Amino acid sequence: MKEIIVIVGPTGVGKTKLSIELAKKLDAEIINGDSVSIYKDLNIGSAKPTKKEQNEVCHHLIDIRNITETYSVYDYQKDVRLKIDELSKKNKRIIIVGGTGLYIKAALYNYKFTDGTTYNEYNDLTSEEINQKIKKYNKDLDIHINNRRRLVRTLNKLENNEVITNQKDELLYPVKIIGLTTDRDILYERINKRVDNMMNNGLLEEVTKLKSQYNNSNILNQAIGYKEFYDYFYNNKSLEEVIEEIKKNTRHFAKRQYTFFNHQMNVKWFTVDFNNFNNTINEVIDSINL
Repeated sequence: MKEIIVIVGPTGVGKTKLSIELAKKLDAEIINGDSVSIYKDLNIGSAKPTKKEQNEVCHHLIDIRNITETYSVYDYQKDVRLKIDELSKKNKRIIIVGGTGLYIKAALYNYKFTDGTTYNEYNDLTSEEINQKIKKYNKDLDIHINNRRRLVRTLNKLENNEVITNQKDELLYPVKIIGLTTDRDILYERINKRVDNMMNNGLLEEVTKLKSQYNNSNILNQAIGYKEFYDYFYNNKSLEEVIEEIKKNTRHFAKRQYTFFNHQMNVKWFTVDFNNFNNTINEVIDSINL
């Protein structure tokens, strides 16, 4: 099979744009690697590809669940592997793009899950909050607060009654992992501006409509860009405070994304040229075996 191209990196760095341009040049199809874009109706806050972008290139695993439904890393693993098999039989080139590192790694590596297992990255929780939940299960467990990977893994095992097992990290497919990066100050500025653009594009209206219909949705209570509005709806925070919280949470999430990709995957990093994105596209293409 042809080498699968995986595009990763923090939120707001240009992964979607690169994936579409690469797909056009390579006649490839794109598999979504973002856990929120799986869901219908979560459009603005998830920054999922627009309908125009989806029409330019064939996308898979976007809008495949209603927000009242559950969807786990185990479900994603199964769906991606089926899609890889399907596209490979058609001799299609495949690009996987997204920022949900655990989902992407579970699909491409020999992660083993038990049927029905759920696995959470706990992106809505700080490491301290994860540790507090662990202590409720077993107060004697002592994990260093800076070892977020182990904290997340431990809490998942506790919540799943130790049903998750991982083998040594081994890739199941020929893969080239491309990472996009930039200076932290530039990234944080882009994140802040993106949140402002989301608000200008109707994020508040999107969340208000969804809340009235799906108030108890887990994904609405967990996803950055959505969960922060609950304090606004219940008059605990002003809209300005909510916007700042979304920006802060997104910046923290971007930092965790960097940590995951740096430690969990063999990534070839490219510094994005935001002044001339074609330079980045060409640099990435030069690194790919066509």
